[in-house]
Amino acid sequence: MMENLFSYGTLQLERVQLDTFGRKLEGSADILIGFQFSTLKIEDEAVIASSGLTEHPVLIYTNSILDRVEGTVFYITQDELLHADEYEVDDYKRVEVILNSGKKAWVYISADSHFKN
Repeated sequence: MMENLFSYGTLQLERVQLDTFGRKLEGSADILIGFQFSTLKIEDEAVIASSGLTEHPVLIYTNSILDRVEGTVFYITQDELLHADEYEVDDYKRVEVILNSGKKAWVYISADSHFKN
């Protein structure tokens, strides 16, 4: 069974995809409404080595229709979703959302966000 994963940050990078999933992902552009960008300092050496970045974007839930985040919906397997869970540090949590296209997708947001599925 395939899963939809909405990415707005480092999971869009080919190197991160190859390191995390062993392949380049296929996807399409979409928008997530009700969230805004923030940044997160990354200290996990493996994540930094893969992305090349010490700060990663993170989403904060605002519940405002004025806040929109553009990204890519990737089509991945359930096993690959578990690999994505391993890649994301504990400051993120995975939640299911409805995108602007109407698709359901998983997305990683700030673990501190007060978002309810």
